[in-house]
Amino acid sequence: MSATEASKQTTTEDPEPLLLAGQAAAPPGPVDMTMMYVMHHAFRRELHRFAAAAEHTPAGDTATWAALADRWAFFGEVLHGHHTGEDAGIWPYLLERADQKERATLEAMEAEHERIDPLLDICSKRFAVLADIHAEPRHREETRAALAVRLAETREVLGQHLAHEEAEALVILQRHMSPADWERLEAEHFHGQHSIGFMLFVVPWIADGLPGEALNRAFGLAGQAMRVVWWVGLPRYRRATKRALRYLPAGARS
Repeated sequence: MSATEASKQTTTEDPEPLLLAGQAAAPPGPVDMTMMYVMHHAFRRELHRFAAAAEHTPAGDTATWAALADRWAFFGEVLHGHHTGEDAGIWPYLLERADQKERATLEAMEAEHERIDPLLDICSKRFAVLADIHAEPRHREETRAALAVRLAETREVLGQHLAHEEAEALVILQRHMSPADWERLEAEHFHGQHSIGFMLFVVPWIADGLPGEALNRAFGLAGQAMRVVWWVGLPRYRRATKRALRYLPAGARS
């Protein structure tokens, strides 16, 4: 084999799929879905932590509940942006190319998104009650118990959706999409204009708990400037995480 042929073979190989803890599948194909998988990892991690926080945070600690409410609002903003990008970009692109069976899977993706938003809103209202210094103690305890139930439901519903997406929808994506198509859709629907403050928080938030190899791979795709943003934003992110998750047992932080 000549050097030219070897180079061509290397550049046309499909990327090695990234499989993280809790992930249902990593379908092989031409599109590198690393950034999708690290986002899914962050969503799973956060819901695990929120569920533990609802169990262990005293109902009367309004300062910690206020920090949790802020973190929940941030989580909802990132998740909503992620789902909006899929609904506006990925699923319509694939629906134009899908067969009947594939269309049923893609339409289910959109329907599952619609189930998640009401759960996020209910949890937001209950976080707000627990952060309210004027709420009555008995109402706080009842709200904390109700929040724990809804967070468990949200974790289950979102977890099932992410697994469905990873195991079935991304198989369809790998079948019909090229790397160039993915890069264009990602730029159009996922790379919005965000403030520097948002980026200094969201990059460490996404990176939290990722294995070193996955983190390096994500930074390699996003550009090394993102590593600088991560490094600069990390101290603030760690302080905010410590405030919100101060009551979590060590084993519940992963």
